[in-house]
Amino acid sequence: MKVAVIGCTHAGTAAILNTAKLYPEAEITVYERNDNISFLSCGIALYVGGVVKDAQGLFYSSPDQLAELGVKTKMRHEVVSVDTASKTLRARNLQTGEEFGDTFDKLIVTTGSWPIVPNMEGIDLGGIMLCKNYNHSNAIVEKAQDAQRIIVIGAGYIGIELVEAFQTNGKEVTLIDTCDRVLAKYLDAEFTDRVEATLAERSIRLALGETVTKFEGTRGKVTKVVTDKGEYAADLVILCIGFRPNTELLRGQVELLDNGAIVVDEYMRTSNPDVFAAGDNCAVMYNPTGNHMYIPLATNAVRMGTLAAHNLMRPVLRYMGTQGTSGIKIYEQNIASTGLTEHAAIGIGMNVKSVTIMDHDRPEFMPTFEPVTLKVVFEEETRRIVGAQLMSKADLTQSVNTLSVCIQNRMTIDELAFVDFFFQPHFNKPWNILNTAGLQAI
Repeated sequence: MKVAVIGCTHAGTAAILNTAKLYPEAEITVYERNDNISFLSCGIALYVGGVVKDAQGLFYSSPDQLAELGVKTKMRHEVVSVDTASKTLRARNLQTGEEFGDTFDKLIVTTGSWPIVPNMEGIDLGGIMLCKNYNHSNAIVEKAQDAQRIIVIGAGYIGIELVEAFQTNGKEVTLIDTCDRVLAKYLDAEFTDRVEATLAERSIRLALGETVTKFEGTRGKVTKVVTDKGEYAADLVILCIGFRPNTELLRGQVELLDNGAIVVDEYMRTSNPDVFAAGDNCAVMYNPTGNHMYIPLATNAVRMGTLAAHNLMRPVLRYMGTQGTSGIKIYEQNIASTGLTEHAAIGIGMNVKSVTIMDHDRPEFMPTFEPVTLKVVFEEETRRIVGAQLMSKADLTQSVNTLSVCIQNRMTIDELAFVDFFFQPHFNKPWNILNTAGLQAI
């Protein structure tokens, strides 16, 4: 059996390692256009901020490791076309320019995503950078050394982590986003208000509700970002606007969403049963709504890549869908969320209610205890839990993983009130905070 894999980041690496283990007789060929594989891009801000000293630690596999498994890894090779009907592809060696063809019995497409780059005046100026891969991380670290005024465009997780890293390193930082709140995709206003206050306290300038219209510069280098409401001087600009799936190779050959994301079934098969896809180029089943959605997360990618390998010959392991569970640490605050925010649920026409708990993580008779805020969102009619958010200086983020399981299993807020959780004063209260949320909603 000939297996071709296109792309080797999170989903690709997981698919390759598992395919090699499950089918030792298979002839596996990997095509990767970069000069490295398996880079943990979620660690870029830690590297930029100096928490991680050596970016090599952010890799968890290598071409040599794959070669030991008998995998042919063609680095710096770009697949330029795929014909799923004839099971053929053409690839180009990016070092020599040579093109050649190959065949496959099974194809695993793990081409990932790429940052959105707006088409606007000045976008090609020097000093405007992307934040996605290993080469980007090195370039950002290098350029930031000589930059004092740094602007980050995009107030999602990556943008927030970068402004913290830059501010900690003594830079003047401005954060711009079209939305009027930071982290609006993940948190409701009662949480984002506190995050914004934390950023403002550290002299990070927030330009929220502003849309970038152009970039200006001198001698080919950016010096100013212009929005519909103001102008901001800049020595360095980082674009963190979002991502688009890399799926041009399969356009017109398999089912795609309007944004280009590949639609896969619960076994990671595309609409062509011999073509599998996994990772940031795919839509995933989003359990809070029951619809396919584009949710590019490394956690989704590694699960999907693993499942693609297991289901390559026949469907054996079903994907259970995702809640888009994620977490972030912003200075001293540990924050996590899963499923829909109340704002997002109402925005798509769901009839929801919510309960918010503000309590301490441990009994007040203990020597120390920390405040914690938990919000749980649920459907009014069915009482089904559809989302949750948590913030605390104490690391209680694993509670959100528990709520992710609750959403996946379609539990109700009433059932949450009486789930069996342990009590020990070092860790929690007699009524676990998750129980308390359920009790308050009854």
